[in-house]
Amino acid sequence: MTLPLLEATGLTRHYLMRRGLFGRPVEVRAVNGVSLALERGRTLGLVGESGCGKSTTGRLVLGLERPDAGGVAFEGQPMPPPGTPAWRALRARMQMVFQDPLGALDRRMSIGAQIAEPLEIHRIGDRPERVAQLLRDVGLRPDQAGRYPHELSGGQRQRAVLARALATEPALLVCDEPISALDVSIQAQVMNLLVELQARLSTAILFVSHDLRAVRQVSHRVAVMYLGRIVEEGEPDAVLHDPAHPYAQALVSAIPHPGRRQRRVLLQGDPPNPADRPSGCAFHPRCPAALPLCAQEDPVLKPRPGDGRRVACHVAQGDLPARKAA
Repeated sequence: MTLPLLEATGLTRHYLMRRGLFGRPVEVRAVNGVSLALERGRTLGLVGESGCGKSTTGRLVLGLERPDAGGVAFEGQPMPPPGTPAWRALRARMQMVFQDPLGALDRRMSIGAQIAEPLEIHRIGDRPERVAQLLRDVGLRPDQAGRYPHELSGGQRQRAVLARALATEPALLVCDEPISALDVSIQAQVMNLLVELQARLSTAILFVSHDLRAVRQVSHRVAVMYLGRIVEEGEPDAVLHDPAHPYAQALVSAIPHPGRRQRRVLLQGDPPNPADRPSGCAFHPRCPAALPLCAQEDPVLKPRPGDGRRVACHVAQGDLPARKAA
């Protein structure tokens, strides 16, 4: 059996947050026991509401943040501690594409200089020709290397960020909401570019997004997060056409389908405060199919027989028969 390129096990990251100006600090579980695996040349889409822990998970798998518990293995080897020489050397093989391309670029440096920077850091030669080729790879012209970020459009800036991330030929890309700040037409161009580059370079991609339509287009597997945990994970056709977890059902029902009527699943109440997590399943106060067991016992993410997906739900796993909501 081939080892996955990236494997995260039980990742946990907590923060201390103060309630009010003089309140006592309380613990917020941003990521709470996340496990995932990603193979070469494959894309895992990580979806969920804002604040569910998607971006923190992306930073944890790259070692940009240190987990409180759990660990990450890259090519079968444990991730070196952040900041060490071994970790810096490994970072050449793992890169991140940020949400805001203008914020990710230095406005005082030309695009070409910023693409060349990782080549200089990791001592990769032939820089001028390499920069020109990278610009061509992402659909920009080599003569645009001398331009500054404010002289490019939003789509061109995101292509420049992608060119910089690809400079060291990474085996893994973590894309954190890479299209959310772009126009719809430019979003399609960037997603098509990611698919083309992956096919050519066999790069593994962790695609973090709240846009289920984008995730469906680029992903080989999809993982749905809620309040710091993965609640469902499987093939896109299974998760996005016939979701098993009630939260995933609500997410999918919100995707508009022109010309087709569909039943919208409306959730009651607001997402719970991460600093005051409900007992048992964190979703049970909003779940239309909740059982008494759901308030008492947190379901484990485990394989569901027959369809190749993992689900953390007592009802979907058949622990007890579901009852209709009143």
